Amino acid sequence: MRAPRADAVRNRDQLLAVATRAFMSADAEPSMRAIAREAGVGIATLYRHFPTRESLVDAVYRDQVVRLTTGARELLGRLPPAEAMRRWMDLFGDWIATKNGMLDTLLTMIESGEIAHAQTRSELLAAITTILDAGRAAGDLRSDVSAEDIAASLIGIFTVAPRREHEAKAGRLLDLLMDGLRPVARPA
Repeated sequence: MRAPRADAVRNRDQLLAVATRAFMSADAEPSMRAIAREAGVGIATLYRHFPTRESLVDAVYRDQVVRLTTGARELLGRLPPAEAMRRWMDLFGDWIATKNGMLDTLLTMIESGEIAHAQTRSELLAAITTILDAGRAAGDLRSDVSAEDIAASLIGIFTVAPRREHEAKAGRLLDLLMDGLRPVARPA
């Protein structure tokens, strides 16, 4: 099998980027036609890459999970662990926001087993653990906090302060969470 043409790869990448933005900013699931139009391609091109809404949702979902899992390692390569954790929390917020515009299709796919929710959870907890372990080793993050604690806190924050409507509030709450993750200096 030969590699896809460069323009086909560009079109697919453009469709994924536009779909991600559309899902992130939409209150309801955007139409496939609107996504194709915004990407600057015909509807046939969209359907050639993503024959169903579910295949597009799956591709966006998987792309976002990869961004979160690789993002943990990339951030640690550039930043101190505590700062990497805070930036990763922003990526997580973007992921949550993206899911809002594709929620109905996503829930149907999870219920049918098309998307393995447990595997995604494990991958995300592993990403958090990677940063936590580096932070513990550097003395930047508390040793008594688990990845599950952080994941639950993030879900709580983005439930009460969805990114699009309450970005400043979400940022404040994330900063408070980070303050709680830093080790407390004990008086000598």
